[in-house]
Order: sequence, then structure tokens, then C-alpha cells
Amino acid sequence: MRHKLAGRKLSRPTGQRWALYRNQVTALLAHEKIITTEAKAKEVRSLAEKMITLGKDGSLASRRQALAFITDKKVVDKLFREIAPGYADRNGGYTRLLKLGPRPGDSAPLVQIELVK
Repeated sequence: MRHKLAGRKLSRPTGQRWALYRNQVTALLAHEKIITTEAKAKEVRSLAEKMITLGKDGSLASRRQALAFITDKKVVDKLFREIAPGYADRNGGYTRLLKLGPRPGDSAPLVQIELVK
């Protein structure tokens, strides 16, 4: 039974799973939309929204927390200068999932995760 167990393991060891999350959040913030599987997108969504909330705070401590998770310093600068100020009057819900249908190779459900404008 999975009572009170949050998150998905995605058939990966912990280190690989967190590396995947960090890379996908970095790509999402850099390109403002990515295509991935539904399970990965649902996990990445909450992490990306936490990074945007850090960007809205704008303090040095928040920037350091974002730098500890996001793998590219230019993406952190973009987050704090361009992305986060656009959500100043929005309380959460910064991302959207659009279903694209099954992937041709293995029929995995694909989605596009994008930042809401």
C-alpha cells in the first residue's frame, strides 16, 4: 500500500532521479516549454513552481537556493530578471500541461509542459 507516500520513483535510483528533475526544470525555465512523459512532467511541475516562487522572493538567499538546484547560472539570471517578475500578482499555477497523445515507440503518454503567460 502507498498510503502517504508522495512522488514517483520513475524506475531510477535517487541520484539519477534528482539529476533528471534538475535538468528538466533547467530546460523548462530556459526554453519556457518542453515535451516529456506525463509522469515526469507532473513531478517537474511542482519543482519548477518552487523555483519561480524563489524568483519572486528575489533575495540573495533565494538566489542561492535556486543556484543549488538549477544547473545553469544564466537560467537563474533569466528566472530572477524575466520570468518571476511576470508572476508577481499570481499565487501559484505557473505551469500548464497539454496532453499530446502516445509516443510512437512505446506508447508512453506525452505532454507539453509550459509556463503560463
